[in-house]
Amino acid sequence: MIKKSLIITMLIIFCLGLVLMGCPKKTVVKEEPSVKKVEEAVAERERAGRLEAERALKERELKAKEEEAKRALAEKELAAEREKLARLEAEQKEREAKELARIKEEEAKRALAEFEKTLVAKKYPGIEGEVLESKLLKDIHFDFDKYDIRPGDALILKENAALLTKHPTVKIEIEGHCDERGTVEYNLALGERRASSTKKYLISLGISPERISTISYGEERPLDPGHNEEAWAKNRRTHTIILSK
Repeated sequence: MIKKSLIITMLIIFCLGLVLMGCPKKTVVKEEPSVKKVEEAVAERERAGRLEAERALKERELKAKEEEAKRALAEKELAAEREKLARLEAEQKEREAKELARIKEEEAKRALAEFEKTLVAKKYPGIEGEVLESKLLKDIHFDFDKYDIRPGDALILKENAALLTKHPTVKIEIEGHCDERGTVEYNLALGERRASSTKKYLISLGISPERISTISYGEERPLDPGHNEEAWAKNRRTHTIILSK
């Protein structure tokens, strides 16, 4: 009994000792200061790198915008300069056109004055009032019983057409004439064919058909009253008179 009590007492003392001594403390492993500093330094460099990259990107973007703005301004200035040059060129062409028109008008007036000096007023049977003739509008001639335009006479008609082109308000009448051989009816028809052939040739040279009328006198109005080949050659002709100027 005493032994049992002693064992219990010893156990109680042992437990009290354990209580008084306390439980073993948890061991805390402290991080080495040098490792933390390295990690912080690495993080700081990474942050600085990101900031530098962002700054560089912003600078490139800003530079690109500035370059774009410069290009846009340069294009605008170039367009304005082109517009100015085009306007100046148009104004120059307009001045040149006006000057050319003035010169042409003066030339036309001088040409008309010279042309009017050549006009001779005549009274024609069957035509009311006076008609005008000009030595500058030359006659052309035909072979016997023909109404086609000969090469030499074509050159004369070109000169007549050039004169009429200079004076676009002038209206003419082309007379067809024949020599005395043949019947009156035949020569009237032949004279009309000669006048029509002359008119068609002038039209082919650019003269408006509204400016040209025709008439045939056949053998009624000979230029030369003779009765030989020389006179007949003169009488086979077309003659041009001026109805209005």
